[in-house]
Amino acid sequence: MIKLLTSPWMTALVSVAAYLGATVAFWKTPTPPPPSTLTAGAAREKQSGPSWNFTSPEADQLIAELKTEKKALGKKEQELNDLMARLDAERSELNLVTQSVRQLQMDFDQNVLRISEEETANLKKLAKVYAAMEPANAAKVFEEMDDTSIIKIMVFMKDMETAAIWEAMAKKGQPEAKRAALLSDRLRLASFRNNTAK
Repeated sequence: MIKLLTSPWMTALVSVAAYLGATVAFWKTPTPPPPSTLTAGAAREKQSGPSWNFTSPEADQLIAELKTEKKALGKKEQELNDLMARLDAERSELNLVTQSVRQLQMDFDQNVLRISEEETANLKKLAKVYAAMEPANAAKVFEEMDDTSIIKIMVFMKDMETAAIWEAMAKKGQPEAKRAALLSDRLRLASFRNNTAK
């Protein structure tokens, strides 16, 4: 009998019997947890249907945050569009004002004669030459010149010399008298006046 008890078959048979006895003795049937204690994973397992029908509180919260951010971005974009429209309106208004100022400057430059420093020496010489001439002869020469050149020369002439030439021009008739009046008005607006001329 000892030989039988020490055989490997007997050891295996006793081991299987001990296993089955312990399994039966300790076996408990698991009970399902109550429905309120189901975890999110168990809830997902219990859902049936396609995956796009599943809901998740985390996903719902992310979607709500994205919608809020989208609204905020839309509001910012609208504000930027309004600002851009206002800037465009102000830019066009500035362009209009700039053009108006340029036009006024051009009108002013046409009405007010400016003499540059480079011209001064030559104009003084010409003024002396025309002042030395007979007023009637100087008036004949001035008839052939443009008004701007005449004014530039007369700026450097004395008042008595200028008056004699205008008198000679006025004696030639109505058109020349009118031209003398226009020249006197332009001479008044000349930006460089000879202070030494008396």
